[in-house]
Amino acid sequence: MTWCVCVPSAGAGHKAGWAFGLGLERLAMVLYGIPDIRLFWSQDQRFLKQFHLEDVHTPVCFQPLSKFPPLHNHISFWLPQTHEQQDDFTENDFYELVRSIGGELVEEVVLVDQFTQPTTGRRSQCYSIVYRHTERTLTQEEVRRVHREIERRAETELRVQGRY
Repeated sequence: MTWCVCVPSAGAGHKAGWAFGLGLERLAMVLYGIPDIRLFWSQDQRFLKQFHLEDVHTPVCFQPLSKFPPLHNHISFWLPQTHEQQDDFTENDFYELVRSIGGELVEEVVLVDQFTQPTTGRRSQCYSIVYRHTERTLTQEEVRRVHREIERRAETELRVQGRY
């Protein structure tokens, strides 16, 4: 529903009125539970990527956006050295580990850099982890506790060697 206040120069005096409309945006708001029509004109990638799907038949479930600031932390590690162990490590394993520890605090995990040491052939990866709470501002200390647990379990469960 939209509203408007009639302006005296338009000849309506001091009367207020309501304007009702049912455009595509309003229909999408109802279908997907989107609380604010202004999001449709937003350039916020957190909103836009929710509707960028490869298959149009994939159901869309709008996730509310947090108004609180994110905390960005990075984690770098050497991949396991033996060929057999390297074949056991997958990026998806790391993503699942981060999500299992960080839960709803983790907004995004992105591989930002890969490096192969020229003389030894040893491979390293660096990930950016974005932490954000939907209802409050996180402190660096509480994020650091979660991040340390991710570092610890990546070493024990995925057999990587930390570079931190």
